[in-house]
Amino acid sequence: MRFSSRTVFIILVVAGIAASGFILRPDPYFLIQKNFRIFSEVYEKVSGSYIEEVDPEKLIRSGIDAMLNELDPYTVLIDETGSRQMDIVTTGQYAGVGLEVGARGGQLVVIAPIEGYSAERRGVRAGDIIKKVDDIDVTKMTTEDLQSLLRGDPGTTVVLTIHRYGIEELLEFELTRETIEVKNVTYYGMLDSDARVGYILLRRFAQNAAEEVREAILDLQGDQPLDGLVLDLRNNPGGLLDEAVKIIDKFVPPGEQVVWTEGRMSRANQQYETSEKPVYPDRPLVVLQNSGSASASEIVSGALQDLDRAVVIGERSFGKGLVQIVQPLSYNMSLKMTTSKYYIPSGRSIQSTPYLTSEEAMAMQEVPDSLRTRHSTRGGRTVFEGIGIEPDLIVPQRSHSMLEIALLQNSHYFFFANEYTAGLEELDPEFGPDDYYEVFREYLEEQGFGYTTRAERHLERFIESLDPAVMEASTDRIDATKELVALEKKQEEERYSEHIKRELYLELVSRFNGSRGRMKEQLKTDDAARKGVAVIENRERYLSILEP
Repeated sequence: MRFSSRTVFIILVVAGIAASGFILRPDPYFLIQKNFRIFSEVYEKVSGSYIEEVDPEKLIRSGIDAMLNELDPYTVLIDETGSRQMDIVTTGQYAGVGLEVGARGGQLVVIAPIEGYSAERRGVRAGDIIKKVDDIDVTKMTTEDLQSLLRGDPGTTVVLTIHRYGIEELLEFELTRETIEVKNVTYYGMLDSDARVGYILLRRFAQNAAEEVREAILDLQGDQPLDGLVLDLRNNPGGLLDEAVKIIDKFVPPGEQVVWTEGRMSRANQQYETSEKPVYPDRPLVVLQNSGSASASEIVSGALQDLDRAVVIGERSFGKGLVQIVQPLSYNMSLKMTTSKYYIPSGRSIQSTPYLTSEEAMAMQEVPDSLRTRHSTRGGRTVFEGIGIEPDLIVPQRSHSMLEIALLQNSHYFFFANEYTAGLEELDPEFGPDDYYEVFREYLEEQGFGYTTRAERHLERFIESLDPAVMEASTDRIDATKELVALEKKQEEERYSEHIKRELYLELVSRFNGSRGRMKEQLKTDDAARKGVAVIENRERYLSILEP
């Protein structure tokens, strides 16, 4: 058979297109429509005809969650409650009565009234146990449900019924809802007045975070410059990327590229530069971080490290180098979706590995530096891609003993402070931590407090695994081991007594001096903060850390 030249040309073109994969590549829009139709039909038939009645909303939510679980841990569907929380981050405010609430010992309690708002003005105190909101019993509610009841339109009122230790009758407070400004900087002050070392605690990166940092710096500086500044980002989960860039503005000159993002879509590719004259341009700067510092926190600590502008102290950060956007959906729902990965000045990505489980993350900790991608700071120091920002100086957080964990889990510090301070106007200045500790031990005995050490748990499991005949023959050895374990338990109580005294005293201080007073007292024995002061005061040491 003979082909015309035109026919041969068409065959060759089609063959070339096929070879390139064009014909074999499905239309993505067709696939979306096709699979959406299949999903819709399955959902409709199961909802209407399955052998047992199903909850249509729960069923579709399970399907959506399963779909998003195929992506990354940060791409999630946000319900109406979650959307309101996201609004607080983006706007930096909400309407409420000014209470920080939480669950302690199965009860909803006031952690602290927020300074300057209705609850504080009317006399609500830390430690108060919340019983009702208006006529609604809240004793079996979650913290989230309680917060929903307390919030509402500015100018409206709500009646809070509480139980306060030392007072038999329930107390009622009529509180007025007002616009609450979410504080990003929850504390600032001097760590060392003689050396003029300032301290700023930044809890989140919501709206106005950078402005709050600027105001704190200016207030700390006063009429003369600081000798050093410690910026605390520990347990800061992040927030708004723009606020992180504006905070870096406060410490480095304008025109510095501090972060950029890269994604699949071109609109996700963005570059961010500093744009303002810094208010703290060249004095010693220390950044504190730990494993709870994530996202925007890592942009700040990582960029300042890459530019050799700050000494980073603490633990390795969380390692979240992904950027999400929040897209509104119908019925007050939202989709938080990962769209890009961010990079900091040295060119490293904080999230250079796949999305890790906790076990995989621990394994990554053991990967030798020789197998990691190397980058250089501006001055030539080596930094690595991995699972977060590694500190220049490691100061690990102390692990709690089983005794301390049991005291915290059962809220014994909290409820003892409530009981002890009932009717007091202030703490007795003649009464020290040792005195409070003895009273606390009596309280624990009255409460029937007990706990199980790790050694006791292991011994109990070992005894349960023994053959009865073996156990009978080993009675003396088992009894001797029990005595050793009991001795170790007594020694543990003595070994950690100073830490318990400290935690107890902080809880008592908070009853009279609030969260600010507690924080000021806590910083006196904060290992990482003290290390920051020591590094700043030793100028030669500070500069040597920033050298390659």
